[in-house]
Order: sequence, then C-alpha cells, then structure tokens
Amino acid sequence: MAGVFENGKLSKAAQILDKAAGHRLSDIVAQGDISGKAASTLLLQKVPGIAAERVLLVGLGKYGEQNSKTSIEILRAAFNALGSTAAKDAIVYLTDEDTGKNAAWVVKQAVLAAAESGYRSDSLKSKPAKPVTLKNLILATLNKPAAGLEAALHQAVATTHGMKLAKDLGNLPGNVCTPSYLATQALTLGKKHKSIKTTVLEEKDMQKLGMGSFLSVTRGSEQPAKLITMEYQGTDKKQKPVVLVGKGITFDSGGISIKPGAEMDEMKYDMCGAASVLGTMQAIAEMGLKLNVVAVIPSCENLPSGTASKPGDIVTSMSGQSIEILNTDAEGRLILCDALTYSAKFKPDTVIDIATLTGACVIALGHVASGLLSNQQDLAQELLTAGEQVYDRAWQLPLFDEYQPLLDSNFADMQNIGGRAGGTITAACFLSRFTKDYRWAHLDIAGTAWKSGKEKGATGRPVPLLTQYLINRAGK
Repeated sequence: MAGVFENGKLSKAAQILDKAAGHRLSDIVAQGDISGKAASTLLLQKVPGIAAERVLLVGLGKYGEQNSKTSIEILRAAFNALGSTAAKDAIVYLTDEDTGKNAAWVVKQAVLAAAESGYRSDSLKSKPAKPVTLKNLILATLNKPAAGLEAALHQAVATTHGMKLAKDLGNLPGNVCTPSYLATQALTLGKKHKSIKTTVLEEKDMQKLGMGSFLSVTRGSEQPAKLITMEYQGTDKKQKPVVLVGKGITFDSGGISIKPGAEMDEMKYDMCGAASVLGTMQAIAEMGLKLNVVAVIPSCENLPSGTASKPGDIVTSMSGQSIEILNTDAEGRLILCDALTYSAKFKPDTVIDIATLTGACVIALGHVASGLLSNQQDLAQELLTAGEQVYDRAWQLPLFDEYQPLLDSNFADMQNIGGRAGGTITAACFLSRFTKDYRWAHLDIAGTAWKSGKEKGATGRPVPLLTQYLINRAGK
C-alpha cells in the first residue's frame, strides 16, 4: 500500500516500488488512472518486479495539505479497498510526508482504521457475513522506526480491543444485554485480568445505601438493577484513582413519559456510556497502565408499568437531596447522581461520567463532537487535548451558575429537568450538585456513541479519548 499525491508525485515508498517495477507505477499515474485525490484508490494486480501479488495505490490529496481528517479518511479508504480483496497479508508504508503527522499518530490511526474496516456485528444472524480475509498487517517505515512506535502500536491494539467490546455491547438488543448481562461482562473482565477487582451490588444493597434516585428509575422493570464497580490497580494503592462513571440504561422507553415509537429501537444504545467504560477498563488492563482507575456503572431499564415512577414523584438521592421528577425520560441523571455520590467512597483524584444523556447535545453538536462540561478548567483541557490527539474530539460547553436556577423546584431541593433551553447544560448542572467534593467532568456522548440510518450501530466512542487521557495521566 503506497501513496500518490494529486499532482502525480509519488510518495517515497511508492517511488521505491516504482523503481523496482521499471516505472510502471509512474506510467499508470501519468495515464490518469488515479487522480491522487485524497482517499481515492487503485488496486493493481501482479505488478512486474514487485513480489507482492497486489499493489494498492492510495490518493493522498494535495502535497503538504494533509490534516487529521483527510489522513483518517485516506486510511479508512485504503483498508476498505483491501477488505474487498482476498488478501491475507498487507504492508502499509508509513512516512510523515504522507499525512503530515508523526509516525506514532499514523500507527495508531492505521490500527484503528484496520479494526473498523474489519468489524462485524452479526453474531445473532443465522448466516453471519463472510469474515474479513486480512489476517496480518505490517506497518513499515522506510527508515529505522522512531522511538515509541512499539508502545504506540501496543496502545492502539489495546484500544481497538476496548472499542470492539464497547461496540459489541452497544449493538446487542435489550433482551440480551440486560443489567445482569453487563454485570456478567464486568465479572468476566475481572477474571481475565488479575489487576481488576469487580463487585456487583444488588437492589437491596442500593436500598441500604439510600439510592432512592437510582431505584426510582428501575421500578417499572422486571429486570433487577445492578451497580457494578471495577477497581483496576496499576500502581501503588496510595495513589488516588480516576473514577469513570458510565450510564448503563440497557433500554430506555422513557418510562411513563414514553418516547415516540419511531426509532425507539435505538434506545438499546442508552448504555453506551457503560459500554465505553467497560471497553476502557479492558484496554488499560491490556496496556498495563501504571495508574489506578475505578469504574462505577449504574445499570437498569427504564420502562412503564403500574409500579413505575410518575411525573411529579419526589425521591431522595443518596446524597440526601430530594428530587422532583418532572419527566421520567430524564432518567440518566437520576441514576448517575447516586453513582457520583457513591464514587466519593474511593477518595478519587478525578471523576469523569460518560453518558448518552441528552438529545439537546445532538442538536447542539451533531454527531461530530461529544459534549464536555467540567467544574475544573484544567481537567476540561486535559480531556480536550486527549480527544484531539486521537481525533475522538469533544467540545466544551459552559457550566455557569446562571443556569442553576432553571432546576429550582417548588416542592423539592431540585427538579430533574430545566426546560428546553440549554438542555445539555442544565443536565450537567443537575449532576454538578453531586460532585462538589472532587474534580469532575461530564461527557455527553448522545451524538457520538452510535450512528443512525443505514449504517446504524455503535461507534465505540469515546474509548479512544478516555484511553488517551489515561495514557497521558500515567505518563505524568
């Protein structure tokens, strides 16, 4: 696999191949068979002078104008083209010139692109799709590999494994991926990695802890709620952990405030926060990161029934604060607030919650960036930087005190919605009332955790962002 720029200039790797092939490649480019436009491809068979059975020419765009977006599009196009062949082995030549990025960045993105092109979600089909034939991928440099490339490769592979777990869980239907199923997956990870200790609390345990807000959401379901904790110890016990809190609503009908029927099937993805936390825990355990991380996953279903919570009900959270439930479809914050209070028991350095929390975030940011809000600007910047590093980007929204009065209630300490205006912000304002004792950030992944339409499915985001953030933390 080698590159061609728009002006017909061959990449350094392609020039070497061209010389071996008696300038056959440059002749093909001169004939106009490949324009060099970014992400265009041309597959050549049995090129004389080259031992490989196939040579894939990939358009790199205008020389010197590559950026993160085009570079990733180029890699994805290349692996999609390879996936349409019967090739079992492939060599990708990496040079900084081709992408404008350093080799470590390209290695990570190449591995992520290869994994994405080979991913299938057909385990429940009677006739699964034909598996991808590509088995071995060699990432080659023209010069001696730069320091750190091996670590970058190891981290990238671990990240893809975490993303696969997150996507697999997100794509499973609600009748398979229940709170109990998530708990089983967490216990399995604990058995697989000795560095992870998994604990599952039952509803009776939550009642003793006073988690009235969390339990109010599960009242309409026959599936028992679970509070899953996973403690990863990668360094000295004295080091304060980073706590990741993942929303695990395995199906969200909206409860008594029931959602419209159209596209309600997508509400099986309302546990993608939990899935991304599980995926991140797998990735860092595989990497063996030298830091301590705790996962806290509140999981239940939100369904209507004769026992379900009703609009106007008032419940008391684990923190002792009372909440007037004006809309039962604003349930994610009701389970997260008790999980955030519970997280304080781990004496955390930092707490990050990840949730498909608000449709308002999709309206604000579309499906490109995750929403980010935080009570500490330095933490927000650390997450933004990690997202840019791996191109799993987030965008910060304000958490001004002026938004807080929108949550005022006539009958309780607060209400669970603040109206249509600034819905993503007021949801975060609600959560902020339970996070005053530690550094905290909130990632709203409602627009980035899955794709709708023809390509419907979980994306595995924000596993890359979270893993890169933790890699950066471990590096410090």
